[in-house]
Amino acid sequence: MAEKVGQSFVQPTPSGKEELGKIEVAAEVIEVVAGIAVNEVEGVAATRGNIATGVVERFGKKVHNKGIKSGVTETGEIAIDVFCSVKYGFTIPKVAKEVQTQIRQAIYNMTALETAEVNVHITGIHFEKEEVAVQE
Repeated sequence: MAEKVGQSFVQPTPSGKEELGKIEVAAEVIEVVAGIAVNEVEGVAATRGNIATGVVERFGKKVHNKGIKSGVTETGEIAIDVFCSVKYGFTIPKVAKEVQTQIRQAIYNMTALETAEVNVHITGIHFEKEEVAVQE
């Protein structure tokens, strides 16, 4: 798993633009972008959270970075770890590959930062609950 060494990532200056100063993107922002990207992938049932995120979501607040951990590799690049469950009937390798692609693309599009690795951890299979009709 990626080590959380720094609290922010330095964004590169776009090519052809004058450098006016340093732009830093907080690790939490990277995690939120990744969390939103994961939830857009068909076949992902949910991301794994903890008790605190469960309580917060019960009060109506959406936690976008639930189940996402960001860090820095030994070479100083971004590494993302995603913990999610897959809906029953979907091919796990295809869903995991799509999660990797979506996260990498979303982070690059929003921050111009490249990700060194996106590690997907499938923590379970989500079965749809059948609704039982009640006869009176």
